[in-house]
Amino acid sequence: MSAPAIEHLYFHIPFCAQICPYCAFYKHTPGKLANGAFVEALLQEVASSVRSHPLKPKTLYFGGGTPTLLSRKHLERLLKGLHQCLDLSALEEWTFEANPATYNLAKAELLREQGVNRISLGVQSWHAQTLKLLGREHTAVEAKEAFAILQEAGFEHLNVDLMFSVPGQSLQQWQEDLDQVIELKPGHISAYNLTYEEDTDFFKQLQAGRFREDSDEDAVQFRLAIDKLVGAGYQHYEISNYALPGAQSKHNRAYWAGKDYLGFGPGAVSTVASQRWKNVADTAAYVRQMSEDGRSEKEEGENLSAEQKRMELIALQLRTSEGVALEVIDMDGVVDREMLKGEGLILETGGRVVLTEKGKALADMVALELIG
Repeated sequence: MSAPAIEHLYFHIPFCAQICPYCAFYKHTPGKLANGAFVEALLQEVASSVRSHPLKPKTLYFGGGTPTLLSRKHLERLLKGLHQCLDLSALEEWTFEANPATYNLAKAELLREQGVNRISLGVQSWHAQTLKLLGREHTAVEAKEAFAILQEAGFEHLNVDLMFSVPGQSLQQWQEDLDQVIELKPGHISAYNLTYEEDTDFFKQLQAGRFREDSDEDAVQFRLAIDKLVGAGYQHYEISNYALPGAQSKHNRAYWAGKDYLGFGPGAVSTVASQRWKNVADTAAYVRQMSEDGRSEKEEGENLSAEQKRMELIALQLRTSEGVALEVIDMDGVVDREMLKGEGLILETGGRVVLTEKGKALADMVALELIG
């Protein structure tokens, strides 16, 4: 029996005009690297995977880094090359992450013409003070102009990223950020609680005592986001994600459901069946390996046990509005859910466990309890 086709593909474009101090993803400025060689390496990896895995993509997702930092010429080569390599007849969603300062109408129209149908715009805030602290190179005015360009180019599916609990950000500023994004009425809004990741400048500032974490303040700002966005007609379908009807992210929903996916590019992760691996997180080495050997060396690889997959599924699905099936939680038969229900953190409905409004603010803690 042949293996089922892999339906979800991720492409990592590691280039950034400048490095944001909170971001822990593999990224770097373009430097002297030939971007044309990178695009060819990426296409070579895709062609190699077509020979080793059955691919019938339903979703493609380009993240980074900043995928729209690639020039129009290189984007055209990459997108047309993918049409040649892949059978895209079943494709439902093709997302590109974009930063406001990295594209114009011509580049946006190219993406749309080549089949990209969803853009995730990294705004983060509409306040100059917050944007400066986050290391963003755009202004609020430029972000709104960038959103209008995407609409002019014909994109109907747009996401806007915002961030809360940023040092120095007041509750009033966060409310104004929410009000302004609601005025734009994108189909999808991602509202992320800032986390301090190791190997970032923000983490160093936290360790040095210049920044601080406050779970109570986080909860207040999280609650405000729910109230404002749900009140504006958005469905709170995942802890950090809100969508108008029909605008949920199909690619991210595949991750949360534990679906197989392939990752392409330096630092990209893949998970197929019980195998997980990560490409070398070194763009120059990645390009060299692809040109010399036609494959990328794996920086990390592991075999996932049934228990590891169960634990991951609980943690991921619990974040969604559908929750997680009771049979997944009860696999080992030792989890006491009554305590969590008594504290008003979870509900059981339709054979599934879902977070209450109170539980959403403590999702990670609840997941640990349910994992057992």
